[in-house]
Amino acid sequence: MSTTLIVPGLRSSGAAHWQTWLERRTAGSIRVTQRDWNDPLLPDWSARIRREIARAQGSIFIVAHSFGVLAAAQAASDHAERISGALLVAPADPEHFGVADFLPTKRLAFPTIVVASTNDPWMSAAAAERWSRIWGADFVNLGAAGHINAEAGFGPWPDGLVLLERLRRAAEFRQSSKRLAALSLSRQRVQTRHLLARRFYGFLRREGTAVDARDLGGAAALVRTAGWAGDRPDSDIVGGKIVTPL
Repeated sequence: MSTTLIVPGLRSSGAAHWQTWLERRTAGSIRVTQRDWNDPLLPDWSARIRREIARAQGSIFIVAHSFGVLAAAQAASDHAERISGALLVAPADPEHFGVADFLPTKRLAFPTIVVASTNDPWMSAAAAERWSRIWGADFVNLGAAGHINAEAGFGPWPDGLVLLERLRRAAEFRQSSKRLAALSLSRQRVQTRHLLARRFYGFLRREGTAVDARDLGGAAALVRTAGWAGDRPDSDIVGGKIVTPL
């Protein structure tokens, strides 16, 4: 199960806006509402997003627009472990609102796509691309697409769904990679334990040493101190001697 947080910009996104269209077509969507859609206060807007992140179930994807991008970037960077991906469309210029110093200035720890246009009145394509590099995001330039809102002709926006699906696939790939890495590490640890066990028992056998249970216990303690938490059964001790492991 996943949650998609829809984060509009100033004056919210009306019925004809692509965010509303996408929200209706995406299961598990939740629109983040602001106390005052006409008052762009970054701390207040970010706090509303953080609240929804805390409430959300499962993996979380963010779809933000305009000033909502700035609030979403700040909130999501503080809860990166909960975020699976972010689609940041037509970000507003943080310099215009005097909030650039409050935005993350390093790579975001989740798949991110920044979408911009060459004639957006709220941020130049060059500035949007610069922020995408700072955040380690993929950058998509739509050309002369205005502010990528309803007024610019972006009502139904199938490409938006495609970009969101790309983020979902990227998140699935990251999770699979983490699971494979964890499995590989687990196998390496098992192989290391078996190698230590073979060397330990093999050495004693070559020396022709008869070891009683107390000696074996002391040796096992030394092995554990060296980083091997052995789990050999007591049945390996027969008559005070060591049975060679298979």
